[in-house]
Amino acid sequence: MSKTVELTLKGVCDFLKEHDDYLILCHATPDGDTLGSGYALAMGLNSIGKKCMLKCADAIPSKYSYFTCHFENKAIDYKTVIAVDTADIVLLGSISKDFDGKVDLCIDHHISNTHFADYLYLDSGAAAACECIYDIFAALPMALSDISASAIYTGLSTDTGSFKYSNVTAKTHRIAAELYSYNFEPAEISRLMFDTKSRGRIELERMVLDTAEFHFDGKCMLLNATNAMKEATGCNDSDLEGVAVISRSVEGVLAGVSLKEKDDGSYKVSLRTYPPLNASEICKELGGGGHKNAAGCILSGDIEEIKKQVLSVIKKALEESYAGTSAD
Repeated sequence: MSKTVELTLKGVCDFLKEHDDYLILCHATPDGDTLGSGYALAMGLNSIGKKCMLKCADAIPSKYSYFTCHFENKAIDYKTVIAVDTADIVLLGSISKDFDGKVDLCIDHHISNTHFADYLYLDSGAAAACECIYDIFAALPMALSDISASAIYTGLSTDTGSFKYSNVTAKTHRIAAELYSYNFEPAEISRLMFDTKSRGRIELERMVLDTAEFHFDGKCMLLNATNAMKEATGCNDSDLEGVAVISRSVEGVLAGVSLKEKDDGSYKVSLRTYPPLNASEICKELGGGGHKNAAGCILSGDIEEIKKQVLSVIKKALEESYAGTSAD
C-alpha cells in the first residue's frame, strides 16, 4: 500500500475484527504508555479469540511487572503487525529496519505521526495512546479485566505526569474515573512510577545535574546522560525515564533538553517546552517529533556537535517567538 489510510474508531474496530495473529510492537526505551497500550490491547484481543504476541527492541522495566507478567508472550506465526504509541518507524529502535514497510496498523496519539503504517488510527487530542486503546475496548467491544484496566491506567498516568500536564482533558479524567471501578491500586502505581527511585538512580541524577548548561538568558537548560554514567551507577536506560522532566521545575526555563547516550553511541534527545515554544515543531527539524510540549529525536555524532545542532534549532524558535532574544 503506497499511502496510509486513516481509520475512524469504527474502522479500526472493523480492522481488528477482520484480522488475526497479531504482532504488537512497542517503541524502544519503552514507557508506561506504549507498554500499557500494547499489553492491554493484546489482552483484549485474546479475550475475543485473537492470537497476539508483543515485541520491543529494549528490555521491559521490571516496575511494570504488575501487568506485563500476566500476559504469556508466546511466539506465534503472526500475520498482522500493529505498532502502538509510535509516531515514526525509527522509534522502534534496533528493530525498525526489520519492520520498515511492514507495519499494517498504527494506533497513536502523536500529531507528528509520519504515516509509516498501511493503516492509521490517530487521535491527536488524546492525552495518551491508552485513551485510544480504552475507546477501542468500549467500541469493539472487548471486556476490560482488572489487569488490562491497570495497564491502561498506567499509560494515562505516565503520559500526563500523574494527570498534571497540559495534555490532560476532561475525557482523560472520565476514563480514569471509570478505571477506578476495577480492582487495582492507582496509588501504588503512582508510587512505583513517580515516587520510587533506586540509590543508583539518585546518583545518576546527581551526575546528570552536574552537566547542566543554561543558554539563551536561562530560557534553555541542557542535560547530558552518558553510558559512562550508567555504568558507574549500575543504571540502565529505563532508569533514565524522568530525566527529561527535571528542567520543568527550573524557574525561567522554556526549553528543557536531555541528551541520553544509547548503547550504539547515538543520543536520544528529549525536549520539554512551555509556551510559546512548540517541542514537536523543534524536533521535527531534527528528524523527530512528538507533542506540543514534549517531543524527541535520535541524533548521531560527536556530542558537542549534537549540542550545537539542537541549540541552533532552539535559538531559531526563541528568536521567532521573542524578538531580540540574546544567545550565547
